[in-house]
Amino acid sequence: MSDTTYLAEGRRTAIRPFTHADADEFTARARESRDLHRPWLFPPADPSAYAAYADVLIEDPTKAGFLVCERTGTAEKPGDGAIAGFININNIVMGGFRCGALGYGGFAHATGRGLMSEGLGLVLGHAFGPLGLHRLEANIQPGNAGSIALVRRAGFRLEGVSPDFLFIDGAWRDHERWAITAEMR
Repeated sequence: MSDTTYLAEGRRTAIRPFTHADADEFTARARESRDLHRPWLFPPADPSAYAAYADVLIEDPTKAGFLVCERTGTAEKPGDGAIAGFININNIVMGGFRCGALGYGGFAHATGRGLMSEGLGLVLGHAFGPLGLHRLEANIQPGNAGSIALVRRAGFRLEGVSPDFLFIDGAWRDHERWAITAEMR
């Protein structure tokens, strides 16, 4: 655990920005979660890849990266501050658009515990509050049932399908386009 200055806190999770000090924990969790993430997601799994990834999220004003951290645990399995996953807002455009695109991933140890659902709710509150966004989109490959369930629980609506939308794992992949606006919350 590096910095416990949270941007928002829920009952079991809190969100905070990425830091360079998170490299060891983040990359270890990414390696442990490889089977969970493939073929949808390829988070950085070594320190140099993490440094490049974090640099962009920390320095680029068109991106905002959030670590979803556990706030509770047990004596046998401490959870306070442990990274459960990450949620990034990419391609932030302000002005009349005030929109961003979500990218996210939960780590294997947190799967099925509702931590990412709570974390996404915190990110939505931060995005539609302090960040001043009006709309967020999540583009998800149709076969990624877990990711679709996450945004559906958060109140996103399916707006359509974008053929050959993103180049992932060596091919152009179709994506469902899910979105939520500040008014929908």
